This record gives sequence, structure tokens and C-alpha cells, in this order.
Amino acid sequence: MAFQLSPGVNVSEIDLTTVIPSVVTSAGAFVGPFNWGPCGVVTTISDEVRLTDRFGKPDSANYEYWFSAANFLSYGNNLKIVRAIPTNGNNATANGGSLVIKSEDDYDENHTGYAANSYNGFAARWPGALGNSLKVSLADAASYGTWAYKSQFSSAPGTSGYVSSRNGSFDELHVIVIDEDGLWTGAQGTVLEKFGFVSKASDARDDSGNSNYYKKVIETKSKYIWSVAHPTQNTGAGTAWGLSANASVFANTTGNVTFSFSGGTDGTVGNSQLESGWDKFVNAEAVDISLLVTGTGNATIATHVIDNIAGTRKDCVAFVSPEKADCVDNAGSEATDIVNFRDSLTSSSYAVIDSGYKYQYDKYNDVYRWIPLNGDIAGLCVRTDNERDPWFSPGGLNRGVIKNVIKLAWNPTKAERDTLYTKGVNPVVSFPGEGTVLFGDKTMLSKPSAFDRINVRRLFITLEKTISRAARFSLFEFNDQFTRAQFVSLVEPFLRDVQGRRGITDYRVVCDETNNTGEVIDRNEFVGDIYIKPARSINFIQLNFVAVRTGVSFNEVVGAA
Repeated sequence: MAFQLSPGVNVSEIDLTTVIPSVVTSAGAFVGPFNWGPCGVVTTISDEVRLTDRFGKPDSANYEYWFSAANFLSYGNNLKIVRAIPTNGNNATANGGSLVIKSEDDYDENHTGYAANSYNGFAARWPGALGNSLKVSLADAASYGTWAYKSQFSSAPGTSGYVSSRNGSFDELHVIVIDEDGLWTGAQGTVLEKFGFVSKASDARDDSGNSNYYKKVIETKSKYIWSVAHPTQNTGAGTAWGLSANASVFANTTGNVTFSFSGGTDGTVGNSQLESGWDKFVNAEAVDISLLVTGTGNATIATHVIDNIAGTRKDCVAFVSPEKADCVDNAGSEATDIVNFRDSLTSSSYAVIDSGYKYQYDKYNDVYRWIPLNGDIAGLCVRTDNERDPWFSPGGLNRGVIKNVIKLAWNPTKAERDTLYTKGVNPVVSFPGEGTVLFGDKTMLSKPSAFDRINVRRLFITLEKTISRAARFSLFEFNDQFTRAQFVSLVEPFLRDVQGRRGITDYRVVCDETNNTGEVIDRNEFVGDIYIKPARSINFIQLNFVAVRTGVSFNEVVGAA
């Protein structure tokens, strides 16, 4: 207890209730060349609808990546996505000027000035040619009567209660966002967003106390546009837009205030841009992920993800598919070409490779597409986590059936599966009446080891992440018998639970004077040795059917065959 200078009672609490925490095992990571959405930042997506809303629909240039992400989301609801920053990609603007706003942070840091400037008020939310389909129109009390979109609002804008109470007037606006060319909705002129009765006053508040300043409302609520400057049409006499409400008679618009956007470009995304996107996932303390979906078959990207992301973090697994040319329209040499692709990559227990592509329907473009399988294989691990635990194998007929398959690019025979599997390539096979199945569970580790199986690698990732997080609470404590016993009593119940859930067959935790010697203690170190016997998945079944004569007793022949 603390030293006291006079008689008294000091009360303190000592918390010995620390337990092993749960960790995320099903969070995916993905980088792609999308045609919309924030660039160079991590965005969490929970389903295909939100994928479409945030990053646009698939097109002929990015469909392999897009559907890899969508396929993963068909099994799980946690995919962290980075849109690769395109080279020469521009935001569309109200006058076609060159502008790039990559993310919310970019906007906050570089584009929040609101004096009238060359962008004439508004810009598309993100880089891309999709922004060219946008049109913005606004009206205030002076222009509402002749406004083409007045029927979209209940009444004319005028003076808000907030501004009126401060002796100001004419602050209200209506703002509408239109899909002018139909690229968003398929129908020209469709209304995308409406912001009614917003204010020209920078300090305006609505009835709930939230900002009602038109640029702030657009900043926080719009999915399509930014307000980067006040429109140049507000040239009437009165207070400039963006000043405070106090005694302000705000300038009215003069004439039609409608802007058709132009100047937006998709730019290009190559390997270097994709690698930069993947580098957003290097820091394990900043982003918690478990399953890395690489998208289209690409040896350069696969190598980068395996070596520099999974291999550096050592708490996640990369999922890779071969190149499209190795298995689509490549009759006769698929196994050889896929093995050659696999041999070009690193040996690693933190990576998994499948055998190809599947054919699936693209409802957004009414066509069929060849899509790599790595999004599905990572998704099978999510299904396994949900149905059992990470240390169960994702392969086989129980948990390895793949969704949304019209056909496989290549359905390997038993002999071809033997060729693939000896090289650590997991075959995906279609069985009549049983579906399309992941028929293997190997990692890309070349040497024989327990870690050449997906379930063992994911078991140890789970154990290492959970126990290491709990062990942080021993930092800066004394390396004495009490702390060591506390650590053992923390770890052993957790391992017993994993053993009861069939993840391990046996274990032992050593944390005592034998491995925490005087020299270790003097170096301010703490050592806990945790020995694990992992459970092994069945990969080979031998069934022996023995015919015996009618008069023979089974007791005489059992074990003799």
C-alpha cells in the first residue's frame, strides 16, 4: 500500500481478472483499381450493396478485382478495402477544371477554402470518369420560382429560424444532385440526392443542433459531390456566403445556378499503385486483418503481398490464384502452367494458392465473367470460422463448397490434382451433384511441416494473437514467481478451451525459473514457452474391403489383411 504519514485506512483495488481476449479471425483485406471511391485509405465494407455504393459497379477493366471482393463478401461481412490511387485520375468539376481529391483527409487538409474560385462551386466526390455524369443545381428565394427542380421540394427556401433569430435573412438554399448522363442509375436525369433548406451561414444550426451550413451538410452527407468553393453566381447585393448569421442579409443568386460536371478521368492503375495500396496494411497495430484477397492472378502482386504484407505481419494469410492464361482456354497444359506460376512465388506458410478461375454471372453488365477463385477460398475460411473455428480445415464437402459457380475454367482430374498438390496448389473440383469444392488445404510452404496445412497455420495465428495481447498486461510488472504464475494461470485455461474445441491435442506452458533465469531477469526480459500439439486434418483415407469365405470367423481374419 502507499506510505501514510498519519493513522488512517487506504483502500486500493488490484485487478486479477485479466483473461485472454477474443481476436478478429475473419477480417479480409483487399486492394483494387475501382472506378469510384476514396483512394489510398482503408475503408471497411460489409456487403455487396455497400461495395457498389462506395466503389462503384464493375466494368470491363476491373471486373476480376471487383468480383473477387464481392465473392469474399458473400461469405463474410468484414472486408477492408483500399482503392489504389490512379495515375492521372481527376475529379470531375463544375467547369471541367483539373482537380484531385483522393480522400476525406485530403479534402480537409487541402480543399476546404470556400471563396469563389475556378471550380465554380462543386466537384465530384472522387476521381473517375463517373463524375462526368453528375449535375448540381441550387436555388434560393430569388431563383426558386423559375427553378427546373422546384417540384422536388415542398416549398421555397427563405430565411431559417436560426438566422432570423439573429436578425439575418435569405440564408436558405435547396441543392439537388442529378445523374445527368445516366451512368449511375441507367436513366438520364435521375435524382441522386437532395439537400433542402440548408444555409449560407457558416454557423447555422438545424433543430437538432447539427450544422446546417450547406457546405458542411454536403461534406458530411453527400456520396457524390464536394463543395470546394462558393458558386460565382452569388453576385447579388448582400452578405457573402459563408459568413456568420449575425445581422447578415445573404446575397441571392442571379439567374440559373446549374452545373454539369466534366473533366473527370479514371487514370491508370499498375502494379506499383497496387503495391502502394497493399502497403496500407503493413502495420499490424494499425489495421487488424486475417485474410488477404489478392484478386486477379498477378505474380508481381502475389509476391509483394506474400513477402511484404503476410510475411512481415505474420498474423494473416494471403490467398492467390494463378494467372488467367494458365487455366482459361489453355487446354492440355493447365497443370504445368499453374505449377510454373506457383514455382515463381515464395515458399511461405502464410500463403495459399488455388487452381484457377470460375465462370459467374455479372448482373451489373448482363454478361458472364471469368473470376479468380482466391476471394472464394478466403471466404471459405470465414465460413469455417462462423461454423466451427479457425483451426478447422476450409476444404472438403462439409465446409469447402464454393458459391456462384457456373463452371470452372478447368476441372482437374485425379492425376492432375496429384501434380498440383505435391506443389502446394489446392485443386478446386466440380463433382456431379455435390457442387464445386476446395479439394485441398495446403499452404505454400515447400518443406514438410505441420505449417504446410491451412488449419495449423491459422491455429497458430489465432493462438499467437490472443496470447500475445494478453501478455502485454505483464509488461512493466516484476519478473517474479507471482507474475509468472499469473501468466500460466491466464494461458492454460485458454488452451484447455481450444483443446476442448478440437484445435489441439495437447499443450504445455513453461514459465518459471528454468526459462526465466537470473540473466533473463537482469535483461528485463520475460519468457513464456508454450508447446502445442496441433490437430491434423485428414487428407488421405484408406478403405480396405476384404472378402472372406462363408465359414470363416471374423475374429480369425481381422487385423490379418
